[in-house]
Amino acid sequence: MSRDFIEYGLGWSWTPGRVVKHIRDPDTAVIKVTNDNQLLGFAVMHFGLDIAHLNLLAVKPAYRRQGLGKRLMAWLQNTDRNAGIETIILEFRSTNHSARGFYKQIGYREFQAIAGYYQGKESAIRMRKTLYDKFQLNQTTVVLPWEKWQDS
Repeated sequence: MSRDFIEYGLGWSWTPGRVVKHIRDPDTAVIKVTNDNQLLGFAVMHFGLDIAHLNLLAVKPAYRRQGLGKRLMAWLQNTDRNAGIETIILEFRSTNHSARGFYKQIGYREFQAIAGYYQGKESAIRMRKTLYDKFQLNQTTVVLPWEKWQDS
């Protein structure tokens, strides 16, 4: 699903091996929605100390607008709150207007555009949702820990 609905037109980076690595990572949640053993949607989220990062979220087109994406995100957000996570950050292709509308609808706010984020080919929009009012990201640019190592 990642290759078909998220990474189309790019090189495939979310290979089965990479997903298995995240499934085994104790700081990552990989969840799915199935019906009769058919995968309908999934999400991958990494948990830091205060910030969680949504790596992937996908729902098959035939099952969109039925609340599956909202249910996946609600489960992750409840898990984040229980873990003491204060903010969730995510990115999506700047041309993905459906994603922009979906995330805005569930309370995320845009705060950064990143040129060439996707393999140098496409820009991204970064959004965040603050789960606790006590923590506010006042800066306009956030460099996540794994981005520091990309150029090394």
